[in-house]
Amino acid sequence: MSSSADAREQALEVAERLAPLGPVIVKRMFSGAGLSIDGVNFAFVIGGTLYFRVDDQSRPAYEAMGLEPFRYDRPGRTVTVGSYYEAPDEVFDDDEALCDHARAAWQAALTASRARPPKKPRAPRRRAAG
Repeated sequence: MSSSADAREQALEVAERLAPLGPVIVKRMFSGAGLSIDGVNFAFVIGGTLYFRVDDQSRPAYEAMGLEPFRYDRPGRTVTVGSYYEAPDEVFDDDEALCDHARAAWQAALTASRARPPKKPRAPRRRAAG
């Protein structure tokens, strides 16, 4: 099974455990799988690791637990994505803890999506005469 398929399988298992929060959608995301509620991405699985969206209020708790932000390699450098952190170990054994972290992650993602300026409408393409 490919790493993308493994990530999807793991994300589907997480989504099933998150049923109390409502319908969680799992979609392919790069070489992993993203989790969203109401169209808002709040977590993803990549490389066998579950990451949750964090904000300024939740990030210190993740850092205090010694958890790391998501990182990936680019040619000549490593990129750190400070808005997503590894899930704490407790979420793998405790559905209530998983739901609590996911709810907070969804709220952080929702707040971040509201803070972004709306996308500008794209100009229609011009067709070549011919």
